[in-house]
Amino acid sequence: MELLEIRTTTREELIDITSRIQTLVTENNWEDGILLLYCPHTTGAVTVNEGADPDVARDITVNMRKLVPHTGDYLHMEGNSDAHIKSSMFGCEQMLIVEDGRIQLGTWQSIYFCEFDGARNRKLWIKFMG
Repeated sequence: MELLEIRTTTREELIDITSRIQTLVTENNWEDGILLLYCPHTTGAVTVNEGADPDVARDITVNMRKLVPHTGDYLHMEGNSDAHIKSSMFGCEQMLIVEDGRIQLGTWQSIYFCEFDGARNRKLWIKFMG
């Protein structure tokens, strides 16, 4: 298993980690198989979405704030219930195909680490199954 360390800088953000993941694939000579990305944090997530236009990540973040606001009818005493809900909505894992040493993504797709309770130092666990 590989570990990717990610430093987030704001409370909520989507960080494009596509090139960092591809670099791991290349450096480890992973050719054909499945790549599992797993976020071990209850207020973070990992997703795949459009990476060609940075406004998409911004739109997702802004509108998630509207769907699940920071303050609301929450009982969780840590004050980050919204972050737990957002994390559950996105999910903690992504499974990707690797073929000929390249992550198989659609033309416009990128891999994002989703921060919902930052800024923090985060980890992403990466397992290749060839």
